[in-house]
Amino acid sequence: MVSVVMPVFNPGQAIEAAITSIRHQTLTDWELVVVDDGSNPETLARLKAWADAEPRMRLLQRPHEGIVAALNAGLAAARGQFIARMDADDVAHPERLAAQVAFLQAHPRIGVVGTQVAFGGDRSSARGYALHVDWLNQLLSPEQIALNRFVESPLAHPSVMFRRELVQRLGGYRAGDFPEDYELWLRWLEAGVLMAKVDRVLLTWNDPPDRLSRRDARYAPEAFYRCKAPYLARWLAAHLQPGQRLWVWGAGRPTRKRAEWLVAQGVAIEAYVDIDPAKIGRRLAGRPVFGPDQLPSPAEVFVLGYVASRGARELIRSHLRSRQFIEGQHFLMAA
Repeated sequence: MVSVVMPVFNPGQAIEAAITSIRHQTLTDWELVVVDDGSNPETLARLKAWADAEPRMRLLQRPHEGIVAALNAGLAAARGQFIARMDADDVAHPERLAAQVAFLQAHPRIGVVGTQVAFGGDRSSARGYALHVDWLNQLLSPEQIALNRFVESPLAHPSVMFRRELVQRLGGYRAGDFPEDYELWLRWLEAGVLMAKVDRVLLTWNDPPDRLSRRDARYAPEAFYRCKAPYLARWLAAHLQPGQRLWVWGAGRPTRKRAEWLVAQGVAIEAYVDIDPAKIGRRLAGRPVFGPDQLPSPAEVFVLGYVASRGARELIRSHLRSRQFIEGQHFLMAA
């Protein structure tokens, strides 16, 4: 059985489409665990009516404690072998659950499987979010997801399904000043959990104006850098070869500020790389700045791409590959 966990707090009318999309799944062996996080009486009455009409839906009523507490309550109540996430403003395509169960059954070493998602918003007014969806949809294999984990969250949270035993073995969501899903993926990946995606669009990921990630500081860009820093620091400690020094690509003020989260974790940054002639040859934050053509050999330095400007990641990756740097061995993208 699949347990679909859906936390809600005063959801709008879109929840009807979300619940209906689960009820119309081709896979019929599921339960929908709706965790009400202290919604108003009108919303609660609607939720109870839906639960009365659908025997596979269970409604958990809780005081308002936030999304992390609601998610963990849903995980604790889940009875299925597999747990799927769903948000109240998204739509699961009919074959979503069946495709993900089939994938996990066919790939017993995979612990978490997401899907490709359709962007359910206005691409012109929310171009950044739409481009993020495009990037997410390219990451399909465990290798791609693992290599790109430090760029941003490599999975669309409401698209995932995972094995229940992972929660029992590695723990569920943690509360803090960070995105709870990203921290969970980083922690599970660090523990060796393999993650992949079904190569199909099986969820419409909507972009309502009141989306939590738009208005909560836990989902601001700096929160992602702060969250990833200890995991990235441990990854670097485990993967840098003896004598290999760390250079950070990006000497601008925002990049240097974000890189300081790594320094606070004990990471030693020897130098910066930048394409700006005004920076090359200077010392910034006590470190020399070199141009891309001044990079030593891959055996000597490990390069961390930390420039967040649109298009920078592709340019940095292309240049490093042209110099025989191998991603995961000699460089990593982290912005």
